[in-house]
Order: sequence, then structure tokens, then C-alpha cells
Amino acid sequence: MGFSLSKLLSSNKSKTNDSVDSIINDVENTPFGFSENNVLYAGLNELGGYYFFQSIIIGSLNIRTKHGAQLFLIGNDFELQLNADMLELESEASNIKGRNITKIDFEIDASEAQKLESSGVNTIRLKLKKHNVEFTRYTVINEEEE
Repeated sequence: MGFSLSKLLSSNKSKTNDSVDSIINDVENTPFGFSENNVLYAGLNELGGYYFFQSIIIGSLNIRTKHGAQLFLIGNDFELQLNADMLELESEASNIKGRNITKIDFEIDASEAQKLESSGVNTIRLKLKKHNVEFTRYTVINEEEE
């Protein structure tokens, strides 16, 4: 993923009313999914033969847990459950009031990574502590002029 967590944290904007649209406009990368109050940025990474599904959630989600998280990727004819690679997770506050940043890496094996890349994900469900956040897959619509 090509954006810097420190860049997100050091934003000098002084917004007080945050929305999904303003998060998407503030971050240069294309979102993976969105919910009512959060935007999910995610992607596969490989390090030394091990695969990780890295995610960053930006928005109202504010969590501190020692029980990990699960991510459910749901598509046409498949559901993939990924577990966080660490049990201890904590959101960080940004300089924008009401906006938090939560970074979670999920373990994924090579066959699951291949299945994820070849299948269409429609829904993403994040389960952690008492929170269940359902994201809709973000799609970019290209409008061409005739």
C-alpha cells in the first residue's frame, strides 16, 4: 500500500464534521471498501514467502483490544475468513476531530491470496471486540465523454 500512516496522522486540516466522502478526498489511494462512517484501505503484500492482507480503517472506529480481529471477505460463491496477525490492536487519533486510524494486518496463505485476487469481493465484514463493521466494496466508475 502506497500511503504513509504518518502523513495521515499529520494532516493539518481542521475539519470537525467528518464523512466518508471527505476521507476519500483526503487520502490519495483508492479505497477497498466503505461503511457509513469508515473507509477501508487494503491490499495484499508478500514478505519472505508469507502473505498478509494489510488494512487501514480511517473514520469513527475507535478500538482497543487484546482479542484480535477477524475479517470476512464475501464474494460470489465464496467467503474467506482472515484472522489478525496480532491480538493487541489499538486505534490512533488523527489531527482531524472524530477521525481515527486503525491498522490491522491479517494472515492469509498463498492459496487464499490467489483465490482473493481471482474472485470478486462484494462485502467486507470486520469483527473485533464488540464492533461489527460491514463495508461495501468500493468501485471506481469511469465516465467517458462521447
